[in-house]
Amino acid sequence: MMPRGARKLGLSKMQFGGLGPQMIKHVMKKHNALTLPQLIELAQEQGVKLVACTMTMDLLGLQQEELIDGLAYAGVAAYLGDASDAKVNLFI
Repeated sequence: MMPRGARKLGLSKMQFGGLGPQMIKHVMKKHNALTLPQLIELAQEQGVKLVACTMTMDLLGLQQEELIDGLAYAGVAAYLGDASDAKVNLFI
């Protein structure tokens, strides 16, 4: 149940006995799409602020040591304050 890292995240719920992820990875490679770890690294290099929700972390029992390096940590109010001033915002 604990985070296993971006490399081990499931690509979708369509597993098809393990064939689903292999097919998607093949299509991504064919189209020269970056992997999730590469996208995270690229975002951090470009100064994208990645914010982890502390309320969600508390609910799921996650510690900062279990998440990737380079994250900011904030509660909902701080996030909403930052988001209202941001030019681009994505909440997942």
